Amino acid sequence: MPVKRRVTIALIAEEAGVSIPTVSKVINGRPEVAAETRRRVERLLHKHGYQRRVSQDESRAGLVDLVFAEIESPWAMEIVRGAESAAHEAGASVVISVLHTHAGPGPDWMERLAGRRTDGVVIVASRLSTGVQAQLSARSLPFVVVDPEGEPAPGVASVGATNWNGGLAATRHLLELGHRRIGMISGPADMLCSQARIDGYRAALETAGVPSAPELIRRGTFLVDSGHDQGHALLSLEQAPTAIFAGSDLQAFGVFEAARQRGLRVPEDLSVVGFDDLPLSRSAWPPLTTVRQPLQEMAALATRTVLSMGRGEQPETRRVELATELVVRESTAPPRAS
Repeated sequence: MPVKRRVTIALIAEEAGVSIPTVSKVINGRPEVAAETRRRVERLLHKHGYQRRVSQDESRAGLVDLVFAEIESPWAMEIVRGAESAAHEAGASVVISVLHTHAGPGPDWMERLAGRRTDGVVIVASRLSTGVQAQLSARSLPFVVVDPEGEPAPGVASVGATNWNGGLAATRHLLELGHRRIGMISGPADMLCSQARIDGYRAALETAGVPSAPELIRRGTFLVDSGHDQGHALLSLEQAPTAIFAGSDLQAFGVFEAARQRGLRVPEDLSVVGFDDLPLSRSAWPPLTTVRQPLQEMAALATRTVLSMGRGEQPETRRVELATELVVRESTAPPRAS
């Protein structure tokens, strides 16, 4: 029976037809390797399941990289709080990176990552290319995606929320109050959570026998300006909605301002529901009815998962969705009698 060769850098170098230092540069994220050579080496590292050998004193760096596409919102701060809390409990620290793009981590970030010892990576609301996955795997770095923008690849660990159920609950609440003309503002079409919330909205309407009017569904970003602009667009319709379900609390605050500018009162003239349950939603005026997305819990679970993967443990399930919950406050009421 043939003896299986131990997977070493020398073996990878031999199969790839490159030098041992070249393989070492790929593993450590060094930039001075041709793209095709890097891809060939990474394919072999993945094929053989190469695991980087780590000395005893290096095995636990106590560091988690938390990577955002953007961070200019209270939403991101909730994620930071959750990740930091879980890391603190484990005796670890968090390093925050902001990519300023939704295209996912690039070579500059990978090079910086290679410059510090880290136990794992939590990637938030960003695309994760197969190339980045291969590079992280080649370095034996565990990673978890929080609120993935698209459908995670098989085998990629992710933590999200039940966005479809949240959209369903928000719309059902408005229907039960008596609203039939309900506007919907969501995020970009290529974001998984955005589409899921719209699908939940449509399902609630269909179940209630209320037609889904295309002009009542608007897309934008999940930020205040988008809610303001799309709110104005909805309220400008000849048959304006009596209620608007916004895909985020920030969008809902933008709808508040659009309604105020048009002389409408919330909830007397217009009911508004948000999504996230940010701390600001409780202190808004009126306090915002919203769908609670457990952001801190999502980030904490992702952080604990990536730390356990760094210890060689594997999660029971690769894809986790935490429950959303409708929180009724004072921004919703029955429609005004016409």
